[in-house]
Amino acid sequence: MNTVVATSEAPLPPASGAWREGDPPGRRRWHVRERPLPLEAGGELPGVRLAFETWGRLAPDRSNAVLVLHALTGDSHVAGPAQPGHPTPGWWDGLVGTGRALDTDRWFVVAPNVLGGCQGTTGPASTRSDGRHWGGSFPALTQRDQVAAEVGLADALGVDRWALVIGGSMGGMRAVEWAVSYPERANALLLIATTAAASAEQIAWADIQLHAIRSDPHWRGGDYLDAGPGAGPHAGLGLARRLAHVTYRSEPELQARFGRTPQGTEDPWNGGRYQVESYLDHHAAKLVRRFDAGSYVTLAEAMNRHDIGRGRGGTRAALSRVTARTLVAGVDSDRLYPLSQQAELAAGIPTADHVRVVESPYGHDGFLIEVEQVAALVSELVG
Repeated sequence: MNTVVATSEAPLPPASGAWREGDPPGRRRWHVRERPLPLEAGGELPGVRLAFETWGRLAPDRSNAVLVLHALTGDSHVAGPAQPGHPTPGWWDGLVGTGRALDTDRWFVVAPNVLGGCQGTTGPASTRSDGRHWGGSFPALTQRDQVAAEVGLADALGVDRWALVIGGSMGGMRAVEWAVSYPERANALLLIATTAAASAEQIAWADIQLHAIRSDPHWRGGDYLDAGPGAGPHAGLGLARRLAHVTYRSEPELQARFGRTPQGTEDPWNGGRYQVESYLDHHAAKLVRRFDAGSYVTLAEAMNRHDIGRGRGGTRAALSRVTARTLVAGVDSDRLYPLSQQAELAAGIPTADHVRVVESPYGHDGFLIEVEQVAALVSELVG
């Protein structure tokens, strides 16, 4: 297995890319839950806190709150530049701000870091009451647990009903859970590139990524957080990211963008790389420095458990609970969350009609890249 090597340009990464106590807070605020959180699988999680960011102001009648839910490796930093505490720019920056679809002169936009995440919210990299990291002992989560934690945040902010709940991919899983579990608390719903339940193929792709991380000798059963720089499961997390990133894009885009072109002067016949290999290396190295392998495992497993119909009489019965005005959208080139899954959502939600199609060559990542098309969907719902 490859190891992470320091260079003069890039020193060894820490064992985890998680936000740690003492790091710059950036724009984060925190909500601390007063009572332990009961978990769907049994037991409870004490000491839960959610990192979140907000833009705009809550109206006196509390009618203008919008909940934005991130995908697997996202965080609360939806909008704004990279800055101390936030290693990357806002992941939906073109959607949030003055004059944009989620105009912060009109809307109060809230974005939490998901429970189990690693950017300020309680997760495997967090410390327990005894001062030790959770690490491999962090409990199993489901989307319902994550939404239950977000309900506490909404209550603390004084938001009784969201004007809009929006999410793509894993964020869309939580968005539909919000609308099914708490139908009285969502006025409008935008589900993008997501599904009512994880499919066998989605579980299979995630399983390979999980094996890659757990096979790294530096994984140590998830208890690597006190290891020194370069001693975390970086190779396994990097391999998981490479695999995932291929499923996030489309074959025609990769072919058109890279083809069989070598990387610079490297010779693929003599140990060098093709451009597409360099591209995957780049994304793996970026993730290692800003994310935590334990969070990746926790969140990927939670996504695999996603099934809106579990314990509710099946998918149709669960979706029939949704009362929010709903738009369901998919990306035409998405091979990971194909349009057939969005069609199932739209068919089962009484307040939805046909699936809106985001046209993009970028595959699943199109929901992040095609901001203008997403903005048009937001405007259709709440413009």
